[in-house]
Amino acid sequence: MPLHITGAADAALIELPWEIPLSAWPEEHIAALPRGLSRHVVRFVRHGDGVLAVKETNPEIAHKEFEILRELERHHAPCVHPVAVVSGRTTPGGEELSAALVTEHLSYSLPYRALFSSALRQGTLKRLIGALSVLLVRLHLLGFYWGDVSLSNALFRRDAAEFSAYLVDAETGAMHPRLTDGQRAYDLEIATTNITGELLDLQGSEDLDESVDPFEIGERLEKKYHRLWQALTEASTHTSNIRMRIAERVRELNELGFDLDEIDMQTTDDGTAIAIRPKIVDAGYHQRRLMRLTGLDVQENQARRLLNDLDEYRAWRGGDGDEHYAAHEWLTAMFEPTVRAVPRALRGKLEPAQVYHEILDHRWYLAEASEDDVSLPVATASYVKNVLPQKADEKAVLGRSLAEMTAELPALREEHGDSYERADPYVNDNTHGWGGVPEPEETEPPTVRRQSVLGAASAEGDAASPRSPASADAAGTPATAPSVA
Repeated sequence: MPLHITGAADAALIELPWEIPLSAWPEEHIAALPRGLSRHVVRFVRHGDGVLAVKETNPEIAHKEFEILRELERHHAPCVHPVAVVSGRTTPGGEELSAALVTEHLSYSLPYRALFSSALRQGTLKRLIGALSVLLVRLHLLGFYWGDVSLSNALFRRDAAEFSAYLVDAETGAMHPRLTDGQRAYDLEIATTNITGELLDLQGSEDLDESVDPFEIGERLEKKYHRLWQALTEASTHTSNIRMRIAERVRELNELGFDLDEIDMQTTDDGTAIAIRPKIVDAGYHQRRLMRLTGLDVQENQARRLLNDLDEYRAWRGGDGDEHYAAHEWLTAMFEPTVRAVPRALRGKLEPAQVYHEILDHRWYLAEASEDDVSLPVATASYVKNVLPQKADEKAVLGRSLAEMTAELPALREEHGDSYERADPYVNDNTHGWGGVPEPEETEPPTVRRQSVLGAASAEGDAASPRSPASADAAGTPATAPSVA
């Protein structure tokens, strides 16, 4: 059977060494990135300017998972991007090899085991469980039954002070028009069992903080799921102040990070009340608002934090005027200069929005310790100097003590100032000068004088070559032509 690649419009994929078992691929193809636990052989592979995740499995499972991931992407679900399925793999000796599912590596993401260095702490774990419960609710709203919910089958990205979870393994999943309560309950039961087991494994290897109870964390996922599902789907009945109740329900969903596109309202049987039920709910309320105002495409909690800073900036500027204009001012005066102040060599550590969020946190710590206001440029310089180079997970202030960092604030203020230098808004814009009349030239245009240099011929050949630049200069004749007088 010949090699067959399905799904990718990338001819360079065929150049990868598919005739070799994935576990034996040469090191020049492998990207050293942290991997989670998997029942299959998985490798991160360098490909052009990016990184791919390649998983060996049987052809039926590979094609099924590929189609499920494509369907989830069409519904804007948080999941990895499917690239291709590679089947028909054989060794040079004719031995059949497993098929391979190829997905894009999710940048800035980590498996949960890579989010701790010595012991997974309770605070970190609760945020991971919160992110996983949101992911599970979102998938269930789309009609996706996961079938193998666990920390190992998800990837996590930093999202301001929280995490966002992404589905990375969908081979046991299935899409349905709508999930029954029984399907949801069974998926949740699997999640609780798997997560409790994973944490017991960590406990056995002493990689779990002693204060963490694995059974309590499993129950926490279940409680968080039910609370969120109820807020997003259940009907509420009201007898008065209907407009206010609807506004409160919409605001509650917005605070959870969801948009309410449609709502179903109907009177009760006796006509004394109105039942309100969300009909179409979509995640990403703050993401879309920030995108609409600034064009920044970030995660939900990052967007919430950036919007708060934008609102504070607008209030500090007086709070008047168009919201879009204030957003543009904030983007050019605050966000972009802060991100540019990070040295290029350190920009790959965190996403720009996450860096900005952490600088705001760092600024707060410095101001609290110094009992004085700290400008954003000074806070950025301190963060770049003291925090980002030795960045470690889950530590707000690292390395040097707060006392040492606050002691150097005057020197940083002297060096960096308390405000960013504003970039010329027209530096890349040639439209602002249209319609103007060009000023006349103040100097006369240069006169072009053309001269040629001809070599003297000699029958004997001793003087037959053209004169060299040195001899031409010695004779007072220019050595190049044409020349500008």
